[in-house]
Amino acid sequence: MKINIIFTFLVLAALGLTISGCFKWAARAPDKLPETTALDNSYDYKGKVIIVGAGASGLAAAKVLEQNNIDYKILEATDRYGGRLKKNTTLADFPIDIGAEWIHSAPIALNKMKGKAGVQIEEELIPYHLEDTYTWDGTTYKKTAQSENDFMYNFLPESKFKNSTWYDFVNENIAATVKHKIQFNSPVSEIDYSGNKLLLKTKNGEIHSADKVLVTVSIGVLKSNHIKFIPDLSEKRKEAINSITFYPGFKLAMKFTEKFYPDAINCKVKSGEKGFYDIAFKKEAQSNILGLLVAGNSTEEYYKLNSADLIVKSAIAELDRIYNGKASETYTGEYILENWGQHQFTMGTWTQAFLHKKSELKTLNQSLDKKVYFAGEINDTYQQMGVPGAVLSGYHSIDKLLTNTK
Repeated sequence: MKINIIFTFLVLAALGLTISGCFKWAARAPDKLPETTALDNSYDYKGKVIIVGAGASGLAAAKVLEQNNIDYKILEATDRYGGRLKKNTTLADFPIDIGAEWIHSAPIALNKMKGKAGVQIEEELIPYHLEDTYTWDGTTYKKTAQSENDFMYNFLPESKFKNSTWYDFVNENIAATVKHKIQFNSPVSEIDYSGNKLLLKTKNGEIHSADKVLVTVSIGVLKSNHIKFIPDLSEKRKEAINSITFYPGFKLAMKFTEKFYPDAINCKVKSGEKGFYDIAFKKEAQSNILGLLVAGNSTEEYYKLNSADLIVKSAIAELDRIYNGKASETYTGEYILENWGQHQFTMGTWTQAFLHKKSELKTLNQSLDKKVYFAGEINDTYQQMGVPGAVLSGYHSIDKLLTNTK
């Protein structure tokens, strides 16, 4: 749920744009999905490939290498795989997506990601059609007309997994066959592609050699120059990297003994976005879990608190203002906070490739001397959003790498 998109949609609709013919992305663009992916191809590549990053796109690329018996290794900066995919099984009686949560693409994208033929999906999904929503500007709490909720769902029919998570999907369908090739706690600090053999240096001083490299780190990491490229990146590529919007942000999940809140509360802020939402929405669960999703400049007031407990305290206090102390009365003291914006190997929340110039995306997708390639959510060429875009980007980029195309 990217709350700021709601306002954008309504403005565009007010301008008289034809909804049925425009905005071909995500759930509105199943025709943009590829007929086949690299999973359907066979490759005869004799060199060694190193993938930087074990997020969704890196794992997807690795699956192609694995099924073609190509020599490869994944260097992952953290002690876990999944990147911005993560789940929790202790806070509630259902698994919670602590990372990516919504399925913004048409359900058929799940089959494309798995390499499964046909249009019948195996996963049980919840249509994310909200029925009880409000807005809050810090003073006024106002119910949203159902016509607005209906408009939003018809415009972008999102969904969520009913009994599982995005992490489960990627773990079972993609990571399962490649996780043995991951070297953890190995943040890459330098990629030297000046010679015939590429040399990658990690922060702990290790040197790795490869014939080709696929970089799948977040755009936030690239923006932060955590990886030194030799030769240096062109000014055009640097400009393209810096042009990408990658907001800081966090997700907070809080547990209550009672459900006193609606499906969602869209909070009006000066910039960025912020919203409370029922994480257990239509999951047939007993646990009452309320989420707070904050991104962009709206995070600044929370980051100034310098404490997860104080962030939670602030959220509870705000809910108390809306519900006359009900939040404090029913809060169990249990929460989970995932702070993407301040994690050194994420440095932000999500990207929306379809919002950026095609020329910028073309530059980001170009290889470095046909030796270093790039994949990730921002490199998606199929106009999807979130995990589908990242996974399909992994397939697309590894195909280019193995066939030696630009």
